Amino acid sequence: MMLAPTAGVSGANAIKPPFWLLAELTYRCPLHCVFCYNPTQHAAVRDELTTDEWIKVLREARALGATQLGFSGGEPLVRDDLEVLVAEAHRLGYYTNLLTSGVGLTEPRIRALKDAGLDHIQLSFQDSTRELNDFLSSTKTFELKRKVADLIKAHDYPMVMNCVMHRHNLPHIGAIIDLALEIGAEYLELANTQYYGWAMLNREQLMPTREQLQAAEAVVNDYRTRIGARCQLLYVVPDYFEERPKACMNGWGSVFLTVAPDGMALPCHNARDLPGLKFPSVREHSIADIWHHSTGFNAFRGEAWMQEPCRSCDERHKDFGGCRCQAYMLTGDAAATDPVCAKSPQHEQVVAIVRAAATRAEESDTQGVKDAHWKPLVFRTDSNSRALSAAALKLPDLG
Repeated sequence: MMLAPTAGVSGANAIKPPFWLLAELTYRCPLHCVFCYNPTQHAAVRDELTTDEWIKVLREARALGATQLGFSGGEPLVRDDLEVLVAEAHRLGYYTNLLTSGVGLTEPRIRALKDAGLDHIQLSFQDSTRELNDFLSSTKTFELKRKVADLIKAHDYPMVMNCVMHRHNLPHIGAIIDLALEIGAEYLELANTQYYGWAMLNREQLMPTREQLQAAEAVVNDYRTRIGARCQLLYVVPDYFEERPKACMNGWGSVFLTVAPDGMALPCHNARDLPGLKFPSVREHSIADIWHHSTGFNAFRGEAWMQEPCRSCDERHKDFGGCRCQAYMLTGDAAATDPVCAKSPQHEQVVAIVRAAATRAEESDTQGVKDAHWKPLVFRTDSNSRALSAAALKLPDLG
């Protein structure tokens, strides 16, 4: 029904196998981060894949050619079968990475994961201070994260510390780097918020000013000079402040294969929100058929789908037209040129959003308080998710 090659893709043999498999084991999470990239209506997804179903996914993706495997969520540690899945992935020859908030990573659990063959752990913080870390996640987890960082190092893991950046914590970027050095992180990912999921809902409250970004980048560069190879610092600017779009996911259906908790197979973790596209379930189709033949995965492969100015742009081979989800959210058309591109007819939308962030910051500074146009942050909770689902369906929220 949805497994047929699309125009612009010259058969299955022209499609390279996926390199990365992202196993989103669950949308359940003990944190309530205001910038979470999970769907805002995550509470509607309840029927998680079983252990056996996930093992089938791992085997089929590995047979297709995937070598890198990320266990993600939500919080993957809420799954009691995580160790079983890690052991099977290790047996199959994947390089495995656990992306975690740290909640649930106890001494017995990390020892079991080590014995199962887990290769890598990426630990998230929300800030360098207990107050802001706990506020942004609406939990009391900062001290727990510090203890988990010690556990990770004690078990000889390479560790990536991740901190999502935005207007509230960019002024603390130096202290965040100091925290990474203190806990012994080899890599620190300072990825500025990209506006999908809950971050899109909170975009007005999270959007920094260009001056904030430039000041933060100067701090990062100063630390790079001073610390050398002690910790590699990756600083990613928000798309909205660029003149050209990123090569999102290194091209749609090119490198990354995401499997959502309910078994929906996706070219990226936000693709399920695109209207008009049907994505197959791993419960009904093999990974190979999904990757090569599904209409969803083939929708934006190649160049036949491109509109102008992408179709005739010399950079289309590098950026592949930018992000399809971002194009849809900003223009209502998933096939449009990503509006962050200066060549896009809709680029002025992005310019206006960035300009508005600067105006609000200026008014806040001059008035000494947040101006009346600021909206409250919406935290990622099941109740908020259900309310958003009800609003989308035009049904009453039954709580």
